[in-house]
Amino acid sequence: MDKAKLQELFSQHIKGRLPKKVRDTVLVRAFGLLRIPLLFSVQPTVVELTDERAVVRIKLNRWTRNHLGSMYFGTIAIGADCCIGMAAMHHIWQLDAQNVQLIFKDFHANFLKRPDGHVLFICDEGLKARELVEAARNSGERHNLTLKGRAVLERKPEEPVAEFALTLSLKRK
Repeated sequence: MDKAKLQELFSQHIKGRLPKKVRDTVLVRAFGLLRIPLLFSVQPTVVELTDERAVVRIKLNRWTRNHLGSMYFGTIAIGADCCIGMAAMHHIWQLDAQNVQLIFKDFHANFLKRPDGHVLFICDEGLKARELVEAARNSGERHNLTLKGRAVLERKPEEPVAEFALTLSLKRK
């Protein structure tokens, strides 16, 4: 299924019938299923998606844990990618800028503590992402911006388990 058919399906059948959180989760999982199966495999849930903030939860389970019972670092990387990617995609959808392509240029992470439970991935730099989307939409040039985020245990949101910075690279098709 191509992107246009997915958007049409979303617009006609899902958009008006589901609460926003459920709708955003359905959309990110459908994107994962169709485009990035590894993203789909960890079953991310969109907890919050606003102009300023993106919060994604990934549960600790058999598929997402390592041999020590904590979240596998690859799963943490997927969560970081997902929350920062959602911060940008939210503005791509809002600004009707589907002709803007998103890719990550680099990834930096600090693992602070073993995540031994469900993890929330948080990006509070949505407005910076919006400026990047607008710049890419209005020019034919590639635009890069590093956005920061953090991962916290759902049961202890005041205590970060990881911090990360990913550079978004956007360009109009």
